[in-house]
Order: sequence, then C-alpha cells, then structure tokens
Amino acid sequence: MGQVSDIEPILDASRLWRGAPMALATVISTWGSAPRPRGSHMLVHADGRLEGSISGGCIEGEVLALAADVIGGAPAQRRTFGVSDGMAWEAGLPCGGSIEIFVQPVADHGFAPHLFDAVREARAAGETIAVATHLESGQSRLADVAEEGHFLNHYAPPRRLFIVGAVQIAQTLVSIARSIDIRPIVIDPRARFLTEARFPGTELDDRWPDEAIAAWKPDKASAIVTLSHDPKIDDPALIAALAAPTGYVAALGSRRSHAARRERLAAAGLDTATIDRIEGPAGIDIGALGTAEIALSVAAGLVRALGQRKG
Repeated sequence: MGQVSDIEPILDASRLWRGAPMALATVISTWGSAPRPRGSHMLVHADGRLEGSISGGCIEGEVLALAADVIGGAPAQRRTFGVSDGMAWEAGLPCGGSIEIFVQPVADHGFAPHLFDAVREARAAGETIAVATHLESGQSRLADVAEEGHFLNHYAPPRRLFIVGAVQIAQTLVSIARSIDIRPIVIDPRARFLTEARFPGTELDDRWPDEAIAAWKPDKASAIVTLSHDPKIDDPALIAALAAPTGYVAALGSRRSHAARRERLAAAGLDTATIDRIEGPAGIDIGALGTAEIALSVAAGLVRALGQRKG
C-alpha cells in the first residue's frame, strides 16, 4: 500500500496532456534507502515530457524507456532496480536501497483518465481516495481494500498550513511550506503586516482568525500555527482550530507563555484534553536561533504531526 502527498503536479499534467498517449510509472515496493516512497508517480507523455519522480533522478531514464514501450502498445511493465542492477548502480541508486516500479498506460485498460478526475475531486473535498491496480492486467479502479494481486494507493487531501500572524518567521515558514508541497495561507487582520510585498504570491486573509479559520474548514491534512504573540489574535485562532479536526495545532512562545495560554483557554471553556492538542511551544526542539531556524523547527513539527495522521 502506498500514499501520495505530492500528486498535484501529476494531476495538473494529466489535465494539460489529456487526449495524448501517456504512461504512468508508480513505485510499488521499496527496500532499504530507496529515494522515493511507495505510491510515488511519474507521468510520461508520448513526446518524452514527464512530470513527477520515482527515484529522484536515479533511474528515470530507464523508466522512460519502459514508458515508451507501454505507450507504444506493450503490456504493463514491472521492474525492480537495486544495488544488484548494474544500470541502477551506475545511475546512483543509494547503497542498500532498491525499488520496484510498475508502468501502465493511461487508458481504459490501464490507469483510466477519469481516475485522475476522481482523485482531483476527492482532494478538493478534503477526502482521501484509494485506487487499486491489478499487477497482472495493469488495470486500475477505485477501491478501498487491496485484493490479492493488487497494489492499493491512497491519495490524501492537499496539506495546508494556516499561519496566524504575518511576522518575520511566517515569511520563512511560507517558503519552507511551499518547498515541501504544503499550501500556505497567512491570516492576520493587521493590514500593515499582511502585505503582498512581504508575502509575494501567497494567499492572504485579513479576516479575524476565528472567522477565517472557520471559513477555510481545516481538516486532518491541515496545520494551524499561531505566531503573533498577541492573545487577541492567537487565542481565537486556536479555539477555532480546536473546534475542527485539524491535524496539527501549534502556538509559538515560551513554556511560561504557553502555561498562561492554557489558563486563558480553560477560562474560555475548553477542556484539558482539547487544550492538550496544542503543541506549545510550537515545533521540534533543535536549539533554533533566529527566525529562519525557528521556522525550520516549526515546519519539522508539523511534518511529523501530519505524517503520523496519514491514512
């Protein structure tokens, strides 16, 4: 079983190339230090264009050749690459690692185009969807359970990060989030902080955080981090986040400030179990110094938390 988190570029390419002959390569098994997890995809156009990655560049050339065969009419291909495979070794597959790749046509008798649509629609609705692929016939279909001889791949909703407080740390955190395929949204009612100049190309929301978060409807694939240090802004955001099935809720600040925060939230009517969902101080303790390292520690905390909630 696999789970895909970085499917958006594949979905975009499938829409752009729709109607053209294509093949889809999928990592169906990994061992040791394989560079890409199970479920990872690479979409290949008949003219040689590609989107996605199944090995971080190690064996893409070999897989492109398999994809060309499949696009040309050959049956679905299943191939293992590892340290015992000369070509993979020369291409740089990590020592001790191996991966098994499955290449199928994008067609009704393979990975049907409508499956891309189904994945796109489920993700937009905040839902996880699963596709089962029969490894003999090469045909895929929507399914919740993997039957014998099938590979089951889960497609989770897009991960989102709601950053409350358009402070300097938020600027770095936005950049990190984008680089790891997490969609950042910055929320702050203070117009002088929340500007396009400070957050170019970023979704900005100038509503009060409780109103904004309620409207965005965070789900299990969402993280909310409060950074403003202003209880008038942070506390309503946390209350709204805790009222939803938010996957990760965190607040920046010292242990002393977090203890005071807990008291305020308890006075607002939240029970201990609910307040315990907040990670405070936010992030993983890496001895961070400066805004960039603090942003890195927060990003590490949310990746860890959202990863634990997969499936």
